[in-house]
Amino acid sequence: MSIEVQNISKLYGRQKALNEVSFSLQKGEIVGFLGPNGAGKSTMMKILTCYIPQSSGNAMVCGLNVEENSIEIRKKVGYLPEHNPLYLDMYVKEYLSFIAGVHQAPKSRIDEMISKTGLTPESHKKLGQLSKGYRQRAGLAAALLHDPEVLILDEPTTGLDPNQLVEIRNLIKELGKEKTVMLSTHIMQEVEVLCNRVIIINKGSIAADLSTQNLKSINQKPMYEVEFDRAISKNAMQKIKGVQDTKALSDTRWLLEGTPGKDLRGEVFQFAVASGAAVLEMKRKEHKLEEVFQQLTSEA
Repeated sequence: MSIEVQNISKLYGRQKALNEVSFSLQKGEIVGFLGPNGAGKSTMMKILTCYIPQSSGNAMVCGLNVEENSIEIRKKVGYLPEHNPLYLDMYVKEYLSFIAGVHQAPKSRIDEMISKTGLTPESHKKLGQLSKGYRQRAGLAAALLHDPEVLILDEPTTGLDPNQLVEIRNLIKELGKEKTVMLSTHIMQEVEVLCNRVIIINKGSIAADLSTQNLKSINQKPMYEVEFDRAISKNAMQKIKGVQDTKALSDTRWLLEGTPGKDLRGEVFQFAVASGAAVLEMKRKEHKLEEVFQQLTSEA
């Protein structure tokens, strides 16, 4: 395992930021670590990167204990924190040269990372002159300089414009083929594009840990959009076995809500045959990740 967390808790005075959190991440995974503000995401990331200690529990990164091997772990982890700390009076290349020196990374990595993160047009400027998006790129370049085994990215695409988003997402996807990537974001579209697994944390505890696809169907009622070759009444539609609710999109097109775990397609076709109607089109509508996130993290 690249990351293994066992019953980690973190207390700030009487406030419990993390409550016996456990999970593991393997090489080649891009895992979205999601939760509302104050859920404990950044606290967990800071523990894994040895910035702060846990109050109890154990965490291993690349087989090393975070309490006993802080320096060795930092050599193996690339970290982009939520508030990207940069020396704003330094020039881009000057800053990356400094970071390369800290990690004893080859100087050739500097130009390589500038190119990979799309910093080339701004590489002659001071960090303080860069837009927020380019500062994020500089932070990502610094996190990648020493070719880490694990990448921990806290809101990595904050401030990027749509074109920059595509470039950085593609880079993270490529990096995820050979590294372990753990990233936090509030952009659900980003999670769907990048992550093959999602961990949702709420009030310091794990609310869900599933593949992205499985998460979208958790506790959700299946929805089907059906079009018939003729008008069907609402009363008739509600008699289909397994249908809990219906919504007319037109005289011939309906949105059907079914029972969780129940596939309505066979029942709909049987209904059509019995009614002398033909099904022109039927498709299952996929639930949005936002809906699941809200369900798992709502105050109710």
